[in-house]
Amino acid sequence: MADLTIDKTLDITDAVCPMTFVQVKVALEEMDDGQTLSIRMNDGEPVQNIPRSLKVEGHKVLKLTDGGDGAYELVVRKAGG
Repeated sequence: MADLTIDKTLDITDAVCPMTFVQVKVALEEMDDGQTLSIRMNDGEPVQNIPRSLKVEGHKVLKLTDGGDGAYELVVRKAGG
């Protein structure tokens, strides 16, 4: 996964639930199937809920890493429609 191409990035560290997931959904809707989205988000509810919700919708969570600064990076591939 070292060669993972990121097609779009989104920083939702300033947003609060449920707007965090709304912003992620809007970003994914603007992307093509198979593209990857990197999401920077705070620890807590976003880390607990967003990856699970994206999986339920059929998207593929590629990685979730702790940035060491209270924020996480989630990389997800948009599911084909």
